[in-house]
Amino acid sequence: MNIEEFREYCMQKKGVTESFPFGGDTLVFKVMDKMFALTGIDNPDFSVNLKCTPEYAEELREKYSSIRPGYHMSKTHWNTVYIHEGELSPKLIQELIDLSYDLVVSKLTKKEKQALQDL
Repeated sequence: MNIEEFREYCMQKKGVTESFPFGGDTLVFKVMDKMFALTGIDNPDFSVNLKCTPEYAEELREKYSSIRPGYHMSKTHWNTVYIHEGELSPKLIQELIDLSYDLVVSKLTKKEKQALQDL
């Protein structure tokens, strides 16, 4: 998966927007204005930060050397996934994106969830 495929996959999810709130080199994906994925667009070593449950985050970090604690994020709830290393299958990367998105959606208010469903 490259950065274009990553962007395309994120953008096809319901209610997703993209922006550069931290400057022109960090692309952020949000659902209902809540961040679920981000990546540096100028980094030659393609990696993404994705939200994760604490238990699963630890399990993934133990199993894969290319999944590490979230860079500049809560190390408990975020992983940095080094896609450029080629260790992870596209299917697993998509599953991790889906999990991150779903975790954020699960924390939305009832009103926000309804607004997302109505999109």
